[in-house]
Amino acid sequence: MPRKPIIGVIGGGTTASPEGLALAEEVGFLIARADAVLICGGLNGVMSAAAKGAKRGGGLTVGVLPTGNKADANVHIDVPIATAMNTARNLIIVRTADALIAINGSFGTLSEMAHAFDQGKAVFALRTWPLDKAGVDDSLYVRVGTPREAVDRAIEYARNAIPKERSGPDFAP
Repeated sequence: MPRKPIIGVIGGGTTASPEGLALAEEVGFLIARADAVLICGGLNGVMSAAAKGAKRGGGLTVGVLPTGNKADANVHIDVPIATAMNTARNLIIVRTADALIAINGSFGTLSEMAHAFDQGKAVFALRTWPLDKAGVDDSLYVRVGTPREAVDRAIEYARNAIPKERSGPDFAP
């Protein structure tokens, strides 16, 4: 049985707009209802809203914290990972996620998007950085209009990525 898809939600902490928070909560809810795991930075703003939505939908939430203290995670995080790595933890989020959904965001979100592009991972962009004119391949930077479209496309992308990871001589079903 393949593992559950892991969907990263990235976006602004203190810079999140009220609209961004509402979008993030709906995205989190839809991720949970799709039987996927939500991974995020574990703090406030978009991260907290997405995790809140995932908990409302009955899902599992993972927060990769920039600090070394698990108690810094927002109240909606089930599995806090205390890295003491500051923004370097962004790479852990990107590497762990099968697909990413970006909502609002500041420079931390932009760095996560750049890490994803560097690794050839798609970012589903919901009201975030306008990178469509930056030369990023259309298969990696995918503009979406609604939380439903973001989650449906991210889940499909993630499910296509999972079998590739779990095949080969070291994997016995």
